[in-house]
Amino acid sequence: MMPDILGMILWPFRWAIEALLVGFHWVLTQVGMTPTDGWTWVLAITGLVLVVRAALIPLFVRQIKSQRKMIEVAPDLKRIQDKYKGKRDQFSREAMTRETMALYGKHGTSPFSSCLPLVFQMPVFFGLFTTLSNAAKGDAGIGFMNSDLSLNFGAATIFGSAPLHAAMSTAGGNAVVIWTAGVMVVLMTASQFITQKQIMSKNISKAMKESPTYKQQQILLYILPLVFLFSGFAFPLGVMMYWLVSNFWTMGQQFVVIRNMPTPGSEAYHAWEARQEKKNVRKGIITEPDAIEEVKPAQRQQPMGKNRAKRGKGKK
Repeated sequence: MMPDILGMILWPFRWAIEALLVGFHWVLTQVGMTPTDGWTWVLAITGLVLVVRAALIPLFVRQIKSQRKMIEVAPDLKRIQDKYKGKRDQFSREAMTRETMALYGKHGTSPFSSCLPLVFQMPVFFGLFTTLSNAAKGDAGIGFMNSDLSLNFGAATIFGSAPLHAAMSTAGGNAVVIWTAGVMVVLMTASQFITQKQIMSKNISKAMKESPTYKQQQILLYILPLVFLFSGFAFPLGVMMYWLVSNFWTMGQQFVVIRNMPTPGSEAYHAWEARQEKKNVRKGIITEPDAIEEVKPAQRQQPMGKNRAKRGKGKK
């Protein structure tokens, strides 16, 4: 029953994946690339990445906004955690959870919002995995991937003898597959590490660095390589190629965001302000403020008593 439900969920994704792969494959063959060459299919997978990641840009923008709001709520979140620090009874834990969720709801954010782009890509990963698995068996797809194209895709190799449908777990001693998968794991880990490191070192304010969320991100920074190690062992080269190109996209996209839309209060924000100031100076926008003439305060007139006032009138 479960495989049928999963198949129903993945069906529209598989259909879209096949349409994009076949479309890019056709375009590449029209410009002179060999239809049966594995690199033609690799470039088709790259085209699939570009389309998917471009479609996810609105989610990425939402992710950035959510991260900014998480920075805003960090002091309040720390106060809640300090309030229940050391209290391990069920009532206190429930009260802490309630107040935390109410805080997130008030500001319209959630710590899970940062995972949205990855969550929405998971059906694409598994859809591409299923497409490659069927192609390896010579089975036609559910849409544009007919029998001939499926056989073509299933037989496509890179570096001479590394089939795109093969993984370390199914390499059968194929050294080229093992080495290719190993290099891709290293590149995937390095790109992901650089992406997260530049966020944590340059694009986080001091308040956020003191929050528990920052500590959780530090832990994830060193757990993710284990995830990639598993993916390198279990996933086909074609799926890993998708993941690798997607990681490169994320790294470049994050660099652009940190440089042009940094988090207020972060190191990147101060660098952005300095660049903006230099740019304005070059354009002549910044002018020296006009000198303001200092106005001396008027001498305070001392109040006179009644007798003194009468004497003054008598002199006149």
